[in-house]
Amino acid sequence: MKKTFAGLLLIAARAWADPVAGSLEVQWNPGAEDCEKANEPALQIHQYEPQTFILRQSLCSNFEAPLLYLLIGEDEALLIDTGATEDPAQMPLAMAVLDLVPSKAGAKIPLLVLHTHGHGDHRAGDSQFAAVPGVKVVPAEVEDLRTALSLPKWPEGVARIALGGRTIEVIAAPGHQPAHLIFYDDRTALLFTGDFLLPGRLMVDEIDAYRASAQRLVAFLGERPVSHVLGAHVELDTAGELFPSGSQHHPNERALALSKDDVLGLPAALADFNGFYSQHANYVVTNPKRNLLVVAAAVVLALVLIVWAWLRMRRRKRA
Repeated sequence: MKKTFAGLLLIAARAWADPVAGSLEVQWNPGAEDCEKANEPALQIHQYEPQTFILRQSLCSNFEAPLLYLLIGEDEALLIDTGATEDPAQMPLAMAVLDLVPSKAGAKIPLLVLHTHGHGDHRAGDSQFAAVPGVKVVPAEVEDLRTALSLPKWPEGVARIALGGRTIEVIAAPGHQPAHLIFYDDRTALLFTGDFLLPGRLMVDEIDAYRASAQRLVAFLGERPVSHVLGAHVELDTAGELFPSGSQHHPNERALALSKDDVLGLPAALADFNGFYSQHANYVVTNPKRNLLVVAAAVVLALVLIVWAWLRMRRRKRA
């Protein structure tokens, strides 16, 4: 038993030490100031390595321009997120993905579809896979994920998905959205963080859950190597400035990848978060709900002052 356990540890250590290398040398389409005159494909595909694909939805197709990830094993493939567009005529996601999925014994290997979280720009394309044989789509809901991933103590625990020749480890990371997941690929040492950590706006929904998830992620990584941290959006330019919210044009967009150091520094960034907005080297932490409340309160206060000033002016005139 001891020899078996030691052997497993040796195999794990060897796998961590030698992740399959890939390339992030890609120029993502920048969108356009006038998308009606642009001629960009709705979906751009980059091959990171022979069994790993990065797909990005065009900014002109949807300003969120989400990034999707296809991980192919010997026996099964995993698609992380399905983008922001339901209509296959506007974005033929299912067709593009199935073209990339290899065949085995005369049929496509099974495809599992999971999501980083349940916001619409990450799951709108689910319906394109609904009637496709060999495809299983797991809804981005806590109860569905708790069962499908065997995580009865959600958000604690680690799920493992064996694709054949590569294993994907999955942890729950609520804070941005209750059903948020983070994926670690032992083949490439890529960490897929969705909207939880990306070069752009980290939008806090529940700060205590976000902080706990960040601590849990750091503990999970431990000594695991991380080749790149890949989020679901790019919202910063090369100067570190945010593109305007809703912009469909990203000139001079910065690179997609973050690093393990960004993960390790996240708990401290969240611990110091003032509850509204804080800027860091590679991302901004913000709470849109609180910010909206502040704006709404300011508008109400301005209206009250305007009404008060008008009433006072009327009284003076009457006097």
